Parts: sequence; structure tokens; C-alpha cells
Amino acid sequence: MGLREEIQLMGRQARRASRELAVLPAERKNAILRAMADGLEAGAGRIEEANREDLERGRERGLSAAMLDRLALDGARIRAMAQGVREVAELADPVGEVLAEWDRPNGLRITKVRVPIGVIGIIYESRPNVTSDAAALCFKSGNATILRGGSEAIASNRVIAEVLQAAGASAGLPAHSIQLIGATDRESVRYLAEMDESLDLIVPRGGKGLIETVVSLARMPVIKHYDGICHVYVDAAADLGMAERIVCNAKCQKPGVCNAAETLLVHEAVAERFLSALIPALRSAGVEVRGDERVRGICAEVVAATEEDWATEYLALILSVKVVADVEEAMEHIARYGSRHSDCIVTEDAVAAGRFLAGVDSAAVFWNASTRFNDGGEFGFGCEIGISTDKLHARGPMGLPELTIYKYLVRGTGQVRNGVS
Repeated sequence: MGLREEIQLMGRQARRASRELAVLPAERKNAILRAMADGLEAGAGRIEEANREDLERGRERGLSAAMLDRLALDGARIRAMAQGVREVAELADPVGEVLAEWDRPNGLRITKVRVPIGVIGIIYESRPNVTSDAAALCFKSGNATILRGGSEAIASNRVIAEVLQAAGASAGLPAHSIQLIGATDRESVRYLAEMDESLDLIVPRGGKGLIETVVSLARMPVIKHYDGICHVYVDAAADLGMAERIVCNAKCQKPGVCNAAETLLVHEAVAERFLSALIPALRSAGVEVRGDERVRGICAEVVAATEEDWATEYLALILSVKVVADVEEAMEHIARYGSRHSDCIVTEDAVAAGRFLAGVDSAAVFWNASTRFNDGGEFGFGCEIGISTDKLHARGPMGLPELTIYKYLVRGTGQVRNGVS
């Protein structure tokens, strides 16, 4: 059987499984999830062994230290994966939730209820924990899933999927609910993206190149974000000590992720006082600061920022900094260069904060809090399937409700429609 036929078979199997999952009671789903979590912990030795293979191969391929860290699994990270699955089991099941209900004058009773999307394809890179997170969230929301991970983590992904499938089956997991494509060549992405007869949705997680490829090929809806060009704006009325803590956290706590800050905007009224203290703190943390002329006038050692810097997702310890006249100029800069992902204002002025919160068109907008909080776990969703910057169906961290759609249940007593319309 060729790769295309193999993936098409997986799609048909997933479609059959999705019909069983759609009516699986919440208590059974939760029992299966707890069995999966136990299986991850029991299989930790196998997972770590496979992960060592991936790490060795990654070193031979010259992967960066940041990429190797994303790839690495140890006992603590595997326990965290298992805990994430248990947390999903504890969350409310969205399937069957009544969103609205009303009666029509003709006696029809209409109910709008949450239902699973059906079959979801997840295409992702490097992070093997996504295998567990995606499988758990899709399963809890009643969806069958087909996973296609990157070549960097293929050994780890295979073992994690096997563990989840075996542990889940022991507790009643319907066959083919969770499937992993073993191939990592580019053709597997194309075959999956073209399979609209079996897949209802694709969620790509990875670099911009991967996401653009999936969007260009997909025959079904895609939920995604391209970049995380996230901003922190420090207003004239900011508590500057708070602002320094927020900026340093948003940039330095984990710089290689999509909700890390890439650009700092500072009100001109506090720019000299704030940046004179902040820039040395950033540099001591290993951050390269790139600034406009006004920033370089405050600190001559700052690298000159280019037009390209304002539109760059560094995913590294680099921060571009610009001085602005007011909140309006900050918002204009964000509208021009941002990616509608995560943006923050630091201020004690509630009016300025309200203007920023209402006017910045991003999936998550923060007031006096780090952009690093744009995360499913931090929002209380358990693990997340990804962060969406789209404007249809799902936006921001995608938890269980975002993996459902709705349908209308219409109950009658023999009504028929009259008239010509």
C-alpha cells in the first residue's frame, strides 16, 4: 500500500471512529483519559529511550539548542504530559451543551447544541508533547484525530501514540480514534491536506513555512496563526517597576515561543527614565536591543533598528524598541506591524487602558500583565491545541469548546411549511 492510500485509509477509519466518539458519554471519556495518563507514566522508560534517539539525530543534524530543548523529554516532562491529560479529564465536557433554545409561533422547538467537529488533522513540528495534548483535547471534545508530527521527534511521537492507543483501548477507546502518520516526508502533508472527504479541519502548529504550505494545500478549513509579533506598550502613566518586570518576563522567560514580546513601545514622557534602567537589565539577561533614533539617543550602544525589525518574530533574545508620542501612535504601530496575537499595555490610567483594550485587534490584549499568559493552560483550558489569530470560529488559545461546532435540533408535532417563500 502506498503512502497516499495508507493516509486515505486512516481517514476512512477516523470517520467511522468519529461517529462513535460523538455519542460517547463524558464519564467514559474521562475514564479513558485517566487510563491514557497512567499509560504515559508507565511507559516513561520507552518514551525516554525513543526521545534519546531523536535528540541524538537532532544533534547530528545540527539543531539549535533551543530546538533540542523543545524536543527533549525527561521524567518531569512526561509526568507533566500525563498531568495535562488528567486535567483535560477534569474539565467540563462541551459536547451536548445547550447554547440556546426557543419556541416558534408554529410550535417548533429549536435547540442549538454543541457537537464535535468530527475528524481533525494536526500537523506539527518538534514538540513531542503536542502528540499527547492534541490527542487528549480532540478525544475529550468527541473528535477523531490524525496526527502528523515532524521528523525531529518521529521516534518519540510513535511511542507516545502507541502508549496512548494501548492504554486507551484497555479502557474502551474506540479503534482508530487516535492515529499517527508514521511518514514525515512533505508528501504526507499534501495527502492529508487534500483529504476533504474524511477531514473536517486541519490545525498546523509550527513555523510560518509549514503553515503557509498547509493553507495553500488544504481543501478543508484551517485554524492557525502565522507569527507571534507581540508588543508591550509602556504608557506615560505606567508603574515603571511593574513595566520592567512585565517586559523582562515577556521577552526573557521563554523567548522562543509565539507569545513572547518582540517589540517594546514606550511613551516619550517616560522613555528616558524607563529605558535608562530597562536596557541595562535586558542586556544583563543577554538580550540584544535594537532601537529607533530616540532610543539610541538614550543609549548609544543600542543597535539601530531597521524597518524589517518591526515586522520580525525573532523567537530569540532580541527586542526592538521604539519611542511613541501616545497610545494612539502605539496602536497605529501595532496595527501596521503586529500579527494580531498578543499585545499589552502597562498603565495606571484606566482611560488609556480602555482605549487600548478596545482598539487593538488581537486575539488576546493584556492590561498590566505579560503576553506570556496567552496560553490555554494559563487561561484554565487545560492543555491547548494551539493559538488562533483567525476571526472565524476560534480565536486565541484553543481549548475544548473551540474543538466543537453546533447544530440545531428541531422538534415538531407534525408541522409543515405553507406559503410560497
